[in-house]
Amino acid sequence: MKEQRFALAAVRGSYRHFSDKEKKIADFILEDPRNIIHLTINQIADELGLAESTVFRFCQRIGFKGFQAFKISLAAEVVAPLKDIHEKIEQGDSVQSVTEKVFRSNIKTLEDTLQIVDGEALEKAVAVILKARKVEFFGNGGSAIVAMDGYHKFIRLGVHVTMALDSHMQLMAASQMTPDDVAIVVSHSGSTTDVLDVLRILKEKNATVICVTNFAKSPLSKDADIALYTISEETDFRSEALASRIAQLSLIDALYTNLMIARGDEGKKALHDMREAISQKRL
Repeated sequence: MKEQRFALAAVRGSYRHFSDKEKKIADFILEDPRNIIHLTINQIADELGLAESTVFRFCQRIGFKGFQAFKISLAAEVVAPLKDIHEKIEQGDSVQSVTEKVFRSNIKTLEDTLQIVDGEALEKAVAVILKARKVEFFGNGGSAIVAMDGYHKFIRLGVHVTMALDSHMQLMAASQMTPDDVAIVVSHSGSTTDVLDVLRILKEKNATVICVTNFAKSPLSKDADIALYTISEETDFRSEALASRIAQLSLIDALYTNLMIARGDEGKKALHDMREAISQKRL
């Protein structure tokens, strides 16, 4: 995992999952990030009335090896910052202004997520999918829409791919998977009951689990074999889960494109056959 230029995004993206003590640390950082780079872990702990170990674990929770690695990343971000294009949407904003801010928010979500894209994890995901007997997508609610988009793309690859939308059908599908199969589980929080029920069965069946989830430690990211992360911020008018959708779609696009390249002529033939089939639907 990269540890550069995404410290603030990592704090914001994981905020809603923090404990009260962790939120206390996050608020202190976000209030004056420039000040943090001049403080020691001991000074921050004393200022907040917390143990040094709590501050250290907070840094690990958001993806850093420790406080020093977090501070180096934060320094790179705040010493020579890029212009923050994300603006808060206000109640009295015009339609044009809201539209511009939504677009800018989506752009920022993509840029923040790109900072934490793990190339090794993507390479591993491509490798296991290429060897899989079957690929099954899983997702519920808004994540089901992203999973369905992945299913729609992967059909073009010429691999055996399936997806069930109903949560009961997903449990049934998970029960039929084998160690030769790959499950791609999309879940922003990585901690909903439906997702964890499916995850439990997938692990029992020893299927390889790839998750697409928010950059925060969750039961899903902890137990998945390969984790692909997104980062997004919550606003008064948009939940972070809604904002993360564009990053989730982009991660799956990247996965699909890499797979298509890796499959070479087989991928091209599958895409050609698919286009030929649906051409009959055009006038």
